This record gives sequence, structure tokens and C-alpha cells, in this order.
Amino acid sequence: MYPVRFDGSFAGWREAARHQLQRGLAPHQLSWEDGRQEADLFGQLDTIEPPAANERSVRVPRALLDQLERAARFRCNGRWALLYRILWRVAQGDHAAMMAGDVDGSELHMRLKAVRREAHHLHAFLRFKPRDATAGGPELVAWHEPAHDILASASGHFAERLGRQTWMIATPDDGVYWDGENLHHINPCPPEWKQLAQGTDDRNEAMWLAYYGSTFNPARLNRSVLETNMPVRFWRNLPEGPMIPRLMSQARAGAQADGQAQAVAVRPGKRIQAEAEQVLPVRPPA
Repeated sequence: MYPVRFDGSFAGWREAARHQLQRGLAPHQLSWEDGRQEADLFGQLDTIEPPAANERSVRVPRALLDQLERAARFRCNGRWALLYRILWRVAQGDHAAMMAGDVDGSELHMRLKAVRREAHHLHAFLRFKPRDATAGGPELVAWHEPAHDILASASGHFAERLGRQTWMIATPDDGVYWDGENLHHINPCPPEWKQLAQGTDDRNEAMWLAYYGSTFNPARLNRSVLETNMPVRFWRNLPEGPMIPRLMSQARAGAQADGQAQAVAVRPGKRIQAEAEQVLPVRPPA
């Protein structure tokens, strides 16, 4: 098996993959080593590329390259090997490799779905914290921990909505900064960006927590649905995250009968029974 080394980016992989295709090297002959992982000790045994036939022109559908680029954001061991295997098969005329019904195609579409969902999580669960504009730097900062490499492609969502307001998002791996006109992506994320994103206090947090707690409806709590739509791994980075287990506990302890948050239920006023408590009149038999 021959190691193929590149910088870990999709552009770097694509260039390396094109070269291996032109040389006619099959997937089982190659070991992919990007710049973010340690080299395979056994792969070091074969450091010289094998002899290959004259390089030939290779053409594949543009749609395939788009799919591979998006699937490359999925983090897992062997992410590049699957992409090359699909690319190799399509280049050989086997277009079934792109289909969800194929073994490789099924894995490809699973990764595409996971990447789309992780981008949605970024948009839904990221919380910006405002900073003093006179301090310099971004006006808003946020910390996020995505499961896949979606920050660079998905963060443009915020540029469209925040206009010329400057902001920064830091993650354990990379970061983005919007200066009001251009989006800058840096990998790895600078330590000072991480410190700024994690160390900034949100002066509006108390107001948000009061709103979130008062609008929580225990009568409609469905834990499995909640954890599916808001995965537990995001809770620790959300201001309301520490409140959720307590609100769920109160709901299980009987707060569901009120159909409203405890802080609201204790306030004076007429109590409206939940639907489960309402007694329906019994119709006499016809």
C-alpha cells in the first residue's frame, strides 16, 4: 500500500486524487494521510510510488465533485478513502457508486445528511455574546463545538443576517471572523480567539434566561423529541443549557399539570386546567 500525503484540505485531496486516477492506481493500493493525522508506520515501508501506465485524462460528473466536497466535511477515520473509492468507480464508468442504494453510495449519502444536519445545528444553537465596541475587534463572539468541519461553509448564514456588524466564531479546530465585508477562515483557530469566545460574559444572559424559563411549557415536554432536536452535547455551551435538566425534573414532578412554568404558575390569577384535567360532559344514549 502506497501513502498519499496532502495538506488535509479538499482541494489538496482533489489534486492528489486526480494524479492517482491518471496513474491508474486503484483504491486498495493507496493509503491516504492528511496533514492533520500522524503517518501510518506501516505505510512508511512503501515511500516510492509504483510504476504506472502513461497518465490518462479522467472526466467525472460535476455533481459528483460537489457531493465529494460536502462529504469531505464529515469527520471519521478513512474519510478520504471512501471518497477516492467512489471517485475511482465513477471514473471507471460505475455511476451506481453515487446512488443511495449502493454500498458506497449509501455511506456517502449518510455523510451528506450528517453534514447538513450539523450545519443546521450551527445555525440553531450558536449564541453570540455582545462585546464593547470601543474595545476593538468583533462586536459579537461565539463558541461552538461542531461534530464535523462545517464552520467555513455554514457560517456565511450569519453574514447574511447580521449585515455589517462584525463577529467571530471560535471552535476547538478552526475559526471565522466577519469584518463587515469579508469572511476570514483560519485553521487552526488562534488561541486568542478561543480565549475571547469562551471568556466573554453575556450582559443580556439574565434577561434571556428569564424569558426562556417563563415560556417553557412542561405540559408539552417530550424528552426524546427534545434531545433529538437539541442534542445534549450542545447544552453546556448554551446559556439555557443548565436550566433544561431542572425544568425537565419539575415537569416530571407534577408541573405538567399546570401547562406553564412554575414561576408563572405561582403568580396570582385564574388557573386554567390542562386538557387532561378537564371533565367532558357525558352524552345520554340516543
